[in-house]
Amino acid sequence: MKKYNLYQIDSFTKEKLTGNPAGVITNAEGLTDCQMQKIARELNNSETAFIFPSNNDEYDVHVRFFTPTNEVPICGHATIAAHYARAIENNLDTSRIYHKTGAGVLPVDIIKENQDYKIVMTQGKIEFGNIIDGINKEELLKALNIKNSDLIENYKIQIVSTGHSKVMVGIKSIETLNALQPDYTLLSKLSKNIKCNGYYVFTVNEENDNILVHGRMFAPAIGINEDPVTGNANGPLGAYLVHHKLVHYNKSSFKFNAVQGEAIKRAGVIEVEVKIENMEPIEVKVSGNAVIAFKSEISL
Repeated sequence: MKKYNLYQIDSFTKEKLTGNPAGVITNAEGLTDCQMQKIARELNNSETAFIFPSNNDEYDVHVRFFTPTNEVPICGHATIAAHYARAIENNLDTSRIYHKTGAGVLPVDIIKENQDYKIVMTQGKIEFGNIIDGINKEELLKALNIKNSDLIENYKIQIVSTGHSKVMVGIKSIETLNALQPDYTLLSKLSKNIKCNGYYVFTVNEENDNILVHGRMFAPAIGINEDPVTGNANGPLGAYLVHHKLVHYNKSSFKFNAVQGEAIKRAGVIEVEVKIENMEPIEVKVSGNAVIAFKSEISL
């Protein structure tokens, strides 16, 4: 029997029981894949992060991420949660560490401020995938219960990834966004056809200097009907907005804040920064706060 340190962390918020909850095991060495999957299923958060020690000089820790039904390569809010828990546990100072993930070895910046921490996650390689059109677009609109006229003109429906791909779906109205009642069975079926599990439906409000984006993210094919606040949706969205020249930005960077989770009463705020070279996005960072909802231990 070994005791494992178990945290429930609410990410992208400082208010407990809001934002996006993630499980974290900070001393996961010794757990099997089967045990990790069972723990993730038991906690029933959209993701649970498991932190393993490094076995070489390339990275400081190895983090694995599980939904209740699948292992996934990387997760934004669970990355924030994992490194927040680790920073608290080890009383870390402001520092940069590297973690090995399914999306590669990536930097994480731990910023200590006011006896607390803000976590900055550098995401993986930016990749622009297929445009969703034709019969797949028809099936997507049907699954989301929206009409073609609800979509923002000139916003292509496209698969974009910074480590874990999402379908970008821009719609005109926040009222429509908050009223969405997707058909999860149809979304899961479509995921198999388009080889992408997540759908990020968002609105853009350029008149609001503080909050540019409001969004909702659905990924029923991997056991997440709706994810409250998604780093790996808003990060790719930033790259998408720059790539398609849909927003104003300077030559070197584009920054914005996004709110997600309002419709399910778990709102949180994500800060996104896109690094730009030659008018194209080359790197995405997402950052946010976190708070410990509870801490416990599990013996296995």
